[in-house]
Amino acid sequence: MTTREDAAALVRRMQECFNSRQFDQAADLHTPGFFNHPLGTTGFEAGKDAWRAVTARFPGMRVVAQDILVDGDKAAVRSTVEGIAASGGDAGPMLFEIFRIHNGRFAEMWGASAGFPASASPEDLLTNPEAS
Repeated sequence: MTTREDAAALVRRMQECFNSRQFDQAADLHTPGFFNHPLGTTGFEAGKDAWRAVTARFPGMRVVAQDILVDGDKAAVRSTVEGIAASGGDAGPMLFEIFRIHNGRFAEMWGASAGFPASASPEDLLTNPEAS
C-alpha cells in the first residue's frame, strides 16, 4: 500500500521535474509500462513530448499540488496552474489527476483540466498540437 507521504513525495518530485523543465529526470518516476490514459500511450516518452508542447506554448507555466488524496495504490491530485491567465475572469486553471502507483513509481495516469483559456487546455494541445 502507498502511504500518503510516499505518494505526496512522488507527486512533488514529478511536479518539480516539470516546473524546472528537467523532463528526462521524470522518466525514472514512471514504470517502464506506465500507461497514460488521456494520451492512450504506454511509456513516458509521449508524456514528455506533451510536457514540451504545453511549456512551449506557456513558458511560465508551473503546477502546484493543492490536494493529494491516497486510497490504496491510487493518488488523486488537484493542482493549481500558475503562469496562464484564467479565461473570462474564472478561477485559475486546475489539473485533476489520478495516479496508480506501483513499487514507488507511477504506473498509470488519468487526468482532466478546468479553467484553461479556450483551445489551450492540455487535452486540446495534445489532440491538436498545431494549436501550439
